[in-house]
Amino acid sequence: MADAPAALSARSKVQAFLEAARAGDLDSLKKLAAALDEEGKGVAAVAAAVKDANKRTALHFAAREGRTHVCHFLISDLALPVDPKDDDGETPLIHATRQAHLQTVTYLLHHGADPSVASSLGATPLHHAAGIGNLDLMKLFLSKGVDVESESDAGTPLIWAAGHGQQEAVKLLLQHDAKPNTENDDGITPLLSAVAAGSLPCLDILIQAGADPNIRAGGATPLHIAADGGNMEIINCLLKAGSDPNACDDDGLKPIQVAALRNNREVVELLLPLTSPIPGVLSWSIDGIIENTKSVEEKAQVKEATTQKADRLQIPQLVEVSSEAKERSLEAKSRGDDAFRNKDYLVAVDAYTQAIELNPNDATLHSNRSLCWLRAGQAERALEDARACRALRPDWAKACYREGAALRLLQRFEEAANAFYEGVQLEPENGELVSAFREAVEAGRKFHGTDKKQKADAST
Repeated sequence: MADAPAALSARSKVQAFLEAARAGDLDSLKKLAAALDEEGKGVAAVAAAVKDANKRTALHFAAREGRTHVCHFLISDLALPVDPKDDDGETPLIHATRQAHLQTVTYLLHHGADPSVASSLGATPLHHAAGIGNLDLMKLFLSKGVDVESESDAGTPLIWAAGHGQQEAVKLLLQHDAKPNTENDDGITPLLSAVAAGSLPCLDILIQAGADPNIRAGGATPLHIAADGGNMEIINCLLKAGSDPNACDDDGLKPIQVAALRNNREVVELLLPLTSPIPGVLSWSIDGIIENTKSVEEKAQVKEATTQKADRLQIPQLVEVSSEAKERSLEAKSRGDDAFRNKDYLVAVDAYTQAIELNPNDATLHSNRSLCWLRAGQAERALEDARACRALRPDWAKACYREGAALRLLQRFEEAANAFYEGVQLEPENGELVSAFREAVEAGRKFHGTDKKQKADAST
């Protein structure tokens, strides 16, 4: 077995090396690379091999922070590859783009970075530039011939731009022949994305470009989503463009009923004369529609909440852990706790990973690492750890909260609400869980227009 102190020392040097790249400390970077070159393979070999737990290299960290001089050292001086991929399939160019580092992006492109390379989720640098509305970066990528219709899991760059309310980015993409009615795998179009984002300027631009105001995603039309959100300007814009007020969603609800569920009297009043009478609503009035719709919905919610209990969790087989391993695991956990307090979440992840390897039976370690992944924006990894935590301690309310938080970040709102609700059942007096449950339910309604299960990500 490798000497533990030596292994910890090497790991510490690796963390310091990556931190130097992130901080732009070139002198320290060179010294640490030399210190890590114990086998005499050369600084370039060391710099290429050193990666964090998510397979991010020094070039990823330097690009993300806009440290162009460090990128120059790594690429021009050490001749490292310009497009290494991390665990998410993201290149340094994507990292630099997401943070709008134009100088760094330009340098990477001039030294061979490929702007068409997409992440594991299909997102190219153009997607990210469109999402943040950076026209300079968008024009740069478009000039390199990046496909304006390139598909990510969340759709085309136009869907990203519309979902973030980036009207100038929407205009630019349309000028480059982006299609206003392109759908992603979940049926989301740029128009639906703009409505979900509450962006009237983007909606106007897309309608003028020929976007369909009656497209469906998850059984809901844009008018359903707008009625749920309550934005009168967007509702009027859709109606003027030809949205059908009598279209039913997958729950059989018309837009007026969706508004009634939100107790939005103004929207109900607007839609009332445009909506055909609904069977079962005895009083065709604002109050009559609201009372009838809420009564039906409350019954459905009670049934769903009381008849489902997660059966996906399986109790894992515990492994035998020696006293020495437990002590070393606690030491690694302590380092992780310190890094977390310093908001150095990736370093904390690395420490908690060591602790878990030494003592995989400790649910708290998975809970802590899940939170770190969450703070680092890695929702899928946060979900994996949360579910591992729940498998180890199925009756721990905090584990339910961790799972719900990860699902919420993934915008899987119905599943998030279920996880939070299971936590509430364990600790009915836990105000944080109760609030999280309610917020997840509301977020799902706001985003999708109904409570119907739907997996869509129109705003990423």
